[in-house]
Amino acid sequence: MKTTNPTLDPNSRSEAGLLTEQDLYLFNEGHNYRAYEKMGAHLTSIGGQQGACFSVWAPNARQVTVIGSFNGWDQGSHPLHPCGSSGIWEGFIPALTKGSVYKFHIVSNRHGHVVDKADPFGLLHEKPPRTASVVWDLEYQWSDQDWMKNRQGRNALQAPISIYEVHLGSWMRVREEHNRPLSYREVAPRLADYVQRMRFTHVELLPVMEHPFYGSWGYQTTGYFAPTARYGTPQDFMYLVDYLHQRGIAVILDWVPSHFPSDEHGLAYFDGTHLFEHSDSRQGFHPDWKTLIFNYGRNEVRSFLLSSAMFWLDKYHVDGLRVDAVASMLYLDYSRKEGQWLPNRYGGRENLEAIDFLRQFNQEVYKEYPGIQTFAEESTAWPMVSRPIYLGGLGFGLKWDMGWMHDTLEYFANDPIHRKYHHNQLTFRMLYGFTENFVLPLSHDEVVYGKGSLIRKMPGDEWQKFANLRLLFGYMYAQPGKKLLFMGDEFGQVREWTHDGGLEWEVLQYPVHHGLQNWVEQLNRLYANEPALHEFDADPKGFEWIDCNDNAASTLSLLRKGKSPKQQVVVVCNFTPVPRIGYRLGVPTAGFWRELLNSDAKEYGGSGMGNAGGVMAVEEPVHGRPYSLHLTLPPLAALFLTAE
Repeated sequence: MKTTNPTLDPNSRSEAGLLTEQDLYLFNEGHNYRAYEKMGAHLTSIGGQQGACFSVWAPNARQVTVIGSFNGWDQGSHPLHPCGSSGIWEGFIPALTKGSVYKFHIVSNRHGHVVDKADPFGLLHEKPPRTASVVWDLEYQWSDQDWMKNRQGRNALQAPISIYEVHLGSWMRVREEHNRPLSYREVAPRLADYVQRMRFTHVELLPVMEHPFYGSWGYQTTGYFAPTARYGTPQDFMYLVDYLHQRGIAVILDWVPSHFPSDEHGLAYFDGTHLFEHSDSRQGFHPDWKTLIFNYGRNEVRSFLLSSAMFWLDKYHVDGLRVDAVASMLYLDYSRKEGQWLPNRYGGRENLEAIDFLRQFNQEVYKEYPGIQTFAEESTAWPMVSRPIYLGGLGFGLKWDMGWMHDTLEYFANDPIHRKYHHNQLTFRMLYGFTENFVLPLSHDEVVYGKGSLIRKMPGDEWQKFANLRLLFGYMYAQPGKKLLFMGDEFGQVREWTHDGGLEWEVLQYPVHHGLQNWVEQLNRLYANEPALHEFDADPKGFEWIDCNDNAASTLSLLRKGKSPKQQVVVVCNFTPVPRIGYRLGVPTAGFWRELLNSDAKEYGGSGMGNAGGVMAVEEPVHGRPYSLHLTLPPLAALFLTAE
């Protein structure tokens, strides 16, 4: 193919390519938040010719050419040209069409390093294990206008947010066809039907961005602007998001700006220098994951990452971003021993550049998309993660409560006879429960790497295991905070999750699993329908202990309140297999208290012990309240009651 490459005159950028002087300036300044609109590969017309415009940031390159299927991978036939001193190379190739496969061939001016790189801004890449990029477009006719107009209310801190965490490749598989995963379009109606039936409000997808190693579950990203080709095209993924939106389901994406893999075709050592990562391994190498750490102090890296965040919110209409491994970003000594890390300019362990980046990220995405939420997976006591930037916070909307998850699962692992000695593991959370806007997560991290499934973490025989798990979920939904369950947990998957196979849907033929699934469905229904259980998830005015000190009997009771004085729900939990008959519980009002939910009901796989639909309050003060209920507390069970 014989082509002509226009000379890129900085004063006539519009004639030479897509990038303007303003684009280059903002990218170099770290403030180009939509670099994806012009960088990478774009089908366009220049000088009356149809083709594709290419651009790539490689400031230490001596030569950059586009190689691909269209030119026989010839390293010299299609050179790009530098855009002044910006470090960006650009060029136009006429007659190039959608579907063309390409890479950037980079000859470095450092040590003669030569490498072929996938496009960092590529919209689509070849299906792994192939690694080239594909010229593509993002044309799609969306049908989710009503959702987009009204989604802010569904994402509000006062709204019920119950998240179903999903790994697309292993949620459901087609066993008849070599156990293959479902495509984006195949999974859309199945996932929407299931999530809607189970009454979850949000779906959170483990990273869908392109990644070479399937076993990383997407957490080792190479394609920050491309959904993985394993399940289809960009339009196929748009269809999935669109379909969920039309069914009233919000979509959160896992996003990984914390580290990236060292695969040769990716971002690592991009132009013969440590361009995206720190050059010093004490800052640029992650010892846990053997990956590379972004250099947040570099303006162009911030432009790249912030553009990635904006891209998914803009082009794919997603409703939230969950930022992975925030703790590893905040601390320079994360997973490092003395002498293996470099302090900041003040001698401290805080990563000042990463802190600035996270604040910039939250500020910009909320400014552009006020209807979304950002979620921090942050496991330390770093203050004000979900507080406004102007108060000194990081600006996230919500933070995962990893401490709750750890303490609660550790408590439940105890034989009930010993739980009275560990009572504080259940109550400690409320000492800090409103310092952040929390999500209570029972995530994928708890059912991998030999940790076993949730049902296997529970002590006792089969009946007790399922009763314990129903109780765990009941206590989770009783607590202030948004909810997150990993797929399979909701029906008690027996084996540990594996990314290479589908969930154990076949166990739903057994009553104990089906009963547990029914229980989660009813918890989601109650959580959404009772304002007392969600309106003040992030506000202390919606929560009171009734009795948090009954460690001898291993029971806990609490009151959840909504905006209206009439909106009150009492929850009482019995963490032992011993029924409590005639258990006195203080309540704030007289009258009949209806039993809303009982995890020991037979429809959930329980023994059927309960309170015959409710109890009349008597004027006997207890627990500092004027009235009391005489309840039957079933074994290993949670009760939800409300005043009629």
